[in-house]
Amino acid sequence: MTTSGLLALDLLASALTTLAWLGTGAAAAFRRPKVALALFPVAVLVTLARVACVIALARAGWWFVQEKVIVAVPLLGLTVLVAAVLAGPRLVEAARGRGVMAARPIVVMPLLGAGFAAAAGLVHTLLLGYPATWSTGLLTVALFGVALLVSWRVVCPPVRGLRPGASAILAVALLGTGLAFAPVEATDLGGGVSGERHEHQGQAVTALRGPNAPAEGGRVRRFMLTARTSTIALSSGKQVAAWTFNGQVPGPAITATEGDLIEVRLRNADIESGVTLHWHGYDVPSGEDGVPGLTQDAVLPGEEFVYRFLANQVGTFWYHTHEVSDLGVRMGLYGTLVVHSRNRAEGLDLTLPVHTFSGTTVLGNHDQPIQQRAYPGMPTRLRLVNTDNTPHRFTLSGTPYRLVAIDGNDLNEPGEVSKVGLRLPAGGRYDLAFTMPATGVRLLVDDRTEGLKLVPAATTGALDPAGTTGSVETIENVRTTTGTTDAAGTTGTAGSTGSATAASPTAGPVENTASWPELDPLAYGEPAAPPFDANEQVKRRFTLVLDQGLAMVDGRPMYAHTVNGQAFPNVPTQIVTEGDLVRITVVNRGRETHPWHLHGHRVLVLSRDGRAPTGAPLLLDTFDVRPGEVWEVAFRATNPGLWMNHCHNLSHADMGMALHLSYEGVTTPFHGAHGG
Repeated sequence: MTTSGLLALDLLASALTTLAWLGTGAAAAFRRPKVALALFPVAVLVTLARVACVIALARAGWWFVQEKVIVAVPLLGLTVLVAAVLAGPRLVEAARGRGVMAARPIVVMPLLGAGFAAAAGLVHTLLLGYPATWSTGLLTVALFGVALLVSWRVVCPPVRGLRPGASAILAVALLGTGLAFAPVEATDLGGGVSGERHEHQGQAVTALRGPNAPAEGGRVRRFMLTARTSTIALSSGKQVAAWTFNGQVPGPAITATEGDLIEVRLRNADIESGVTLHWHGYDVPSGEDGVPGLTQDAVLPGEEFVYRFLANQVGTFWYHTHEVSDLGVRMGLYGTLVVHSRNRAEGLDLTLPVHTFSGTTVLGNHDQPIQQRAYPGMPTRLRLVNTDNTPHRFTLSGTPYRLVAIDGNDLNEPGEVSKVGLRLPAGGRYDLAFTMPATGVRLLVDDRTEGLKLVPAATTGALDPAGTTGSVETIENVRTTTGTTDAAGTTGTAGSTGSATAASPTAGPVENTASWPELDPLAYGEPAAPPFDANEQVKRRFTLVLDQGLAMVDGRPMYAHTVNGQAFPNVPTQIVTEGDLVRITVVNRGRETHPWHLHGHRVLVLSRDGRAPTGAPLLLDTFDVRPGEVWEVAFRATNPGLWMNHCHNLSHADMGMALHLSYEGVTTPFHGAHGG
């Protein structure tokens, strides 16, 4: 059984244990000794099942059982032992005809106590989460004590001497509460040392900006993005209230060639909360990263900010606001960023950002299938971008293809695949490449939404390799291309060889893809030497245990998404030094998937659940940590600055699942908090 299955089974066993013991106690209190006696062995069996679940979970890692081993199981074991010694024999006697004995406190209270202990352990797991501390342990014991005292007053005859017990429980609760507010370490050195002098000692993040000139042979690419509220029309004509860049969603496609200088001037017309631009997956200098409160102030209405960075990473990326980002991105403040190599291949190149507006899945601004003509034999590349908070599953039917790049990083010797599903994490990108067949090709999203239909174009002559350039307004107008066409219906550069009005075959019926197996990127492609030796001496080791529990978020108590039991901004900042080899272990104890995203760096996947990748080396900027999974990743600290390290389900980040990673010596003049 998987770890996530064991976690669910443990919760079920905990609930059943609680119900079994409370049911046994209630039967005894209502003078039903035979029922209580019948339930007693059931309660013992489910208790043993709970213990077995904990033992099985322990094999997956201490993170999954810590509070169970330290708090829940000892408390449950002690109370069950008391119930067996005090209540068990008396229940047997009562079942033989002395029913009144079953309702005595010496029988009822141990049975109820075992139920309360089981419930207290369940509450610790669900409400307090990881890790178990003196504070959470004392609060759990206090909760158990309160339940025991209240039930004694309700179901048993009045007795004297409860007041000292109540006072003791109150003292335990106050001590546990006080410890919960004890100050925590502000930084996490990851086992490294601090205080050494280095190149960036005392350097402000505002000094870490992009260059003013392109690389040799490059050019300056200037873009203007104005953020404003608007109403946009989807391809069906449906009107949607949105936050836009330049009045459109997605925002204008930013494209460049390797070596170019990208300069983007951001203006805010009327987004009251403010905006910034974060270049997702692009390792820009820290001062260009667009994190409000850390690398810049949010751009308020009437203000502007200029971003400038070198196009030195070829691949598929995207940009989005990082101020109130959960709401801002959902409302439409995002766009695509594609950087081509100088020797780019010719063919059809489509960038397809997927997004959800009010429950409607769209590709670009299309809530209806995009129909695109392409010549048979034409090299075709589909760039899939997930701009949502949750993963999407893509399936491509009608042709075999290769998954040539993930998160903008080319894969080594990707093999042809067909009839497989591609699970794309929130924030992630997949590049698919194939040769256009003589029949149609379909792209489905989540096995139900038809996103793209590629149909073979009728041809009366040979394709001109160079093509002629022209301005196109919608993807439907494009028949052949030697550039990138933005599926949002925005202007792109396309080469065509005539009119696209000729009749062409259809893409055929929609195929049922729900049963197709999921492609595992860790087992895809061929092994090769990684960009750095992950076996050399690791300077910093960090562990991030992701969970849910009560925590303080921006000074407010909340049922938060937590990292190591804390919520932003109280999660200790990770400290690294330039040149360090850093290893991070990410553990998901929770019940939801967390797409983990470190700004400014690409991480090398070392293992998932203890198993190393068997395919091509995987460099990612966003990776899905599903419930019960443990990922180990590493990166070389080569981009000095201050960086966010967070869940890219932006609602989770907004509820606390975020922290900072800081290069030692780099400082910020901003407030250090974050707008969302």
